[in-house]
Amino acid sequence: MKYYRLLILIVLIATVQPALAEDDGLIPAKLMNEIGYGAIIGMLVLFIVSMLVLLRALKALTRLTLKSQGYTEEQIIAELKPAKKPKKAKGEVWNKILSLKPLSEEKDLIIEHDYDGIQELDNPIPGWFMYLFYITIIFAVGYILIYHVLGIGQLQYDEYKTEMAQADIAKKEYLSKAANRVDENTVKLVTDPAVLASGQAIFKQSCVPCHGDHAQGVVGPNLTDDYWLHGGKISDVFKTIKYGVQAKGMPTWEKQLSPKQISDVANYVKSLHGSNPANPKEPQGEKETDDDTVKGKTKA
Repeated sequence: MKYYRLLILIVLIATVQPALAEDDGLIPAKLMNEIGYGAIIGMLVLFIVSMLVLLRALKALTRLTLKSQGYTEEQIIAELKPAKKPKKAKGEVWNKILSLKPLSEEKDLIIEHDYDGIQELDNPIPGWFMYLFYITIIFAVGYILIYHVLGIGQLQYDEYKTEMAQADIAKKEYLSKAANRVDENTVKLVTDPAVLASGQAIFKQSCVPCHGDHAQGVVGPNLTDDYWLHGGKISDVFKTIKYGVQAKGMPTWEKQLSPKQISDVANYVKSLHGSNPANPKEPQGEKETDDDTVKGKTKA
């Protein structure tokens, strides 16, 4: 009965401990934690002791039952503690796995004939080796049927072409995502016809009213000569398109166009340099050469 009381007391302490630890009571939280941990350990010890007592009781009950059935003391001990089977030697287990015969049976395995005093043992091939050999034959037959007869599987060259096609698709997906990560610091000057065609389409749709259908300049400046108001590098053109120039009526296109579209337009504008359109607007800004050095300056 006292064990049950002790168990109930420990459970109550473990239950109340977290609540008391949170309040500012007389007992410090650290001490309460230690009490809680002690209670948990005590419960585990009590559980182990209970299992040992229960096991001892079961053994005593079994002994009484066997004695009532007429078993002698020696028989009861034999039932409660059966003799352990002798362990096999490591050599015997290894020989069994590899299908080998022990050295003690070597005389029984000697074949009658000999060659110049050299005798041979009748030791067959291990079973595991034969199973492995048969598995390789089945695998080879299946391989030939799948890859060379039925054509279900792909040979090396076909597999190479498939992987290259998959890599090409993955590359296009990556480039499509990476293209929209470009900004004024990473934009590159390219002459890819597809890029220029895309930039031309966007230019005709959005830029013609201010710069003319051939970029000769209308309200905005001429984009085909050597003069630039805000820089003629590809990064400068990208930045001007992206952020605009509100003071001069150039709108920002950052929200209307994606980074790739802005890059395409910037590259198209750079491709128009020196195209000499009809009725060009007078030069504006600073003159820049291909190496971006300033050679002259005019004012708008």
